[in-house]
Amino acid sequence: MHKKNTFNNLLFGISTFFVSFSTGFSAEIIEVESVGSGSSTVLGSTVIPYKEVTLAAQMPGRVEFLSGDVGAKFKQGDLLTKIDDDDLQAKRRSILAMMDSANANLKNSQAQYQRELVSPRSKDISGMPGMGMPAMMDVFMTRPFYNQFGDYNTDYNRYSDLLNSQTGVSQAKSQVMQAMSQLGEIDARLKDSVSVAPFEGMILKKMVEVGDTVQPGQPLFKYGFVKYLRLQADVPSILRNQLKVGMVVPVTINGNLRTDAKVSQIYPIADAQRHTVTVKFDLYTNVKASPGMYAEIQIPDVSGSGNVVAIPRSALLEGKSLPSVLVVNDQGVSELRLVRLGSNLGGTKNMVAVMTGLKAGDKIIDNPPAGKSSGYMPGQNK
Repeated sequence: MHKKNTFNNLLFGISTFFVSFSTGFSAEIIEVESVGSGSSTVLGSTVIPYKEVTLAAQMPGRVEFLSGDVGAKFKQGDLLTKIDDDDLQAKRRSILAMMDSANANLKNSQAQYQRELVSPRSKDISGMPGMGMPAMMDVFMTRPFYNQFGDYNTDYNRYSDLLNSQTGVSQAKSQVMQAMSQLGEIDARLKDSVSVAPFEGMILKKMVEVGDTVQPGQPLFKYGFVKYLRLQADVPSILRNQLKVGMVVPVTINGNLRTDAKVSQIYPIADAQRHTVTVKFDLYTNVKASPGMYAEIQIPDVSGSGNVVAIPRSALLEGKSLPSVLVVNDQGVSELRLVRLGSNLGGTKNMVAVMTGLKAGDKIIDNPPAGKSSGYMPGQNK
């Protein structure tokens, strides 16, 4: 019996040794420290185009042409996409026919008006009762006789004929203008059936394919000017005063490309939920980067004083897409919490600054085993 217990204890010791060897250090609860600030703060950012627009459909229809795929480059004015416009083309031909008819009517009305000016109908002999007399006798005797007795007024009839001719010309002009207005409306809608490049750039994202049916306002492309690139970062409001437009800061793109960027724009209003300010940085033209890449911006501490919250890097959970730690609450239970990291402070514990998510005095779990989450506590089998 004694030999059996000794053998079991030996196996337990060997297994404990191998577990400790594989994990390196055992998990423990530590307190978050407040240390003197380093010389800079590191913030995450994203590479973005110098300018970017979203091209949307202006009319309903079926997409019948796409000029390229993501990454295709175009010059200003190049055709990007076209929506089926057969219905509009048919209406345009109908309006052109109406315009031809209106123009012909206008010419006829103008000719009738000119005829009335040159050869008035009120003096037309065929328009008089005549009495069977020659034309001269009809002019000097018959018409004055009718004017005297009120049966015929040559001047009033001439005025009426001129007014009637002028009205015909005005109506014909209105018909022409109406047809031209309808033609202009159709041409404007035909322009809406195509999307052209607003500037030299590249397709960043394609939302439709040939044959898709779209509605007005539906996004078609994301298009950007990528000859020049920028970085966009959400800077904590407490660091806002450390940045000025024109200031040059060091950046690291994709983890290995080190270069500089210049502060180009600082938004005047902070985000009310996250308490951050959007800042844009211009990159040099020779920097080999693409929109969407991750970059780290190093913001110098111009004050040179103050303390920052710091934790050892060993407290960060492995395998998480975002930096996170296990915080022990007042009930003695761990909770998963996301943190925003700052600059590396180094030291024997390989400390890193924490910008948001923790405060000095918080209790966290150091060296948590891989795969652990909320509820895990050191020394407990969870």
